[in-house]
Order: sequence, then structure tokens, then C-alpha cells
Amino acid sequence: MIHVEYVRRDKGAEWFEEAEPGNGLFQVVIVTYGKCLYRISADKIIAEKGDVLLIPDNAFFYGKSIPTVTHDKYTAGFTLAAGADRSLLPMLGAERVLLLKPHQISLMAQRFKEMHERWGEPFAYREALCAGILLEMLALLQAEWDGRDRKSAKSELAELMKSYIHNHYREKVTKHEIGAFIGKSPNYAASLFREMTGQTIGDYVHTARVKAAQSLLVESGMTVEDISEYVGYADVSYFYRIFKMKLGQVPSDYTKRREARKL
Repeated sequence: MIHVEYVRRDKGAEWFEEAEPGNGLFQVVIVTYGKCLYRISADKIIAEKGDVLLIPDNAFFYGKSIPTVTHDKYTAGFTLAAGADRSLLPMLGAERVLLLKPHQISLMAQRFKEMHERWGEPFAYREALCAGILLEMLALLQAEWDGRDRKSAKSELAELMKSYIHNHYREKVTKHEIGAFIGKSPNYAASLFREMTGQTIGDYVHTARVKAAQSLLVESGMTVEDISEYVGYADVSYFYRIFKMKLGQVPSDYTKRREARKL
């Protein structure tokens, strides 16, 4: 599927490289120390320790050391075999550089080091061996990238749910309303919300109501009873309990201070 063209190690503070698009060459870069600069098409990237870059085959780029800053990195250049199925590794179809800070960076750094050592050996099958190592690294990177996409999708749903609560906290808001809003089951909505925020939907609703009540107690002339009903609590005593649990004070403490300011 892939053919390794070179594996090299760049280190120090005087590195420079430039490449034109259209040569069919991909690059995978892993930075193991310090930082360096890349200009890749419209992107300016400071690559630092722990970063892995996949530079697509259609990119114009140049890279260089940052003045007075040393760095150490491994770079593998590779091409795809004619007719290779890019759907096996969808990130190879990306048109812009991919930048990751993989969880398995220690393993990847070790494997890149091994690949570099193998590439320098007079071994008849070094290209096949290095291609196998590089393909392994690309598969790990693809798995990390897929996980990032899933996390991004979850984050978007979490933000939608929080937005719904901020707009509807005065109403009845449960996992059923939230689930219907995002097009998911109630249990999935509740589980996802807790995973992404660390709070239950109910607790987040209480927090939104108490914050609104706190503002009204300070800035408006409304009574505690009116504020309780306004933010969604029909039972004033329950409102008191929730308010004290969240803020350590009761609503009347705020109204007393409000009245004292008028004197």
C-alpha cells in the first residue's frame, strides 16, 4: 500500500526544508524534543515535543528551526502504491495538514527510532520492514484521529444540551426533553451530558436557575416568592433548600442586603 522513500532524523537549530506540491510525497513527522516551525499551505504550525504531523501529498510547505531553539524529530517520507485504497486510512485523503498529540506518543517515538535505525542498515528487506512499521504508526494515528472526531461530535451535542437548558431552565427540563431536542434517547442524553460536563442534567438545571435567581435577588425588586416561581420552582421551601445547597446562603440573605442598601 505504501512505499517508504526516506527516513531521517533532524536535530539542532539550523534545519530548513521546502517542498512543492504534486510530487505525490506524504510526510509523517514526530517531534521528540524542542519545537520547530512549519508553513504548510495556509497554516502556520509550531510543532513541539509530543506532536505528530501528517503532511499531505498536495501541500506546499517549508519548515525551519526557530532561532536559538534546538529540536529533535524524525521524518518519514512515503508514497502510495498505484491504485491504493485510501479508504483504509481516510486521513490520507485529507487536503490539509493533520496535527495530533497522540496518547501513545512514547510507543510511536520508539517505533520511529527503530524505523530510522533499520533504514540506515544494509538490509535487503529494509524498505518492506520500514513500510510495515510506518503502516502500523499510520493505523495508530488514524485510530487517534477517529477518536478525536467522536469526541468533537460529543462536545457539540453537549453544547447543544447546555444551550437548551439555558433557554428553557424556567420550564420542565429532564432527560426526556433534552433527548428529544438532540434526537437521541433520554438515557443516552443523560449519560452523554454527565460524561461531558461532570454534572447530571438536573443539577445543571438547578445551577442555571439559582444563578438567575441570584441576579434577580440583587438587581430586581421582586420578592423571594416571585423569583422562586419565575425561575421554575413552585415550592418556595424547595427553592430555599436548593439555593442554600448551591450558594451556602438563603435567598432572604440577599433581600436583606438589598434592602439595607436602600437605607
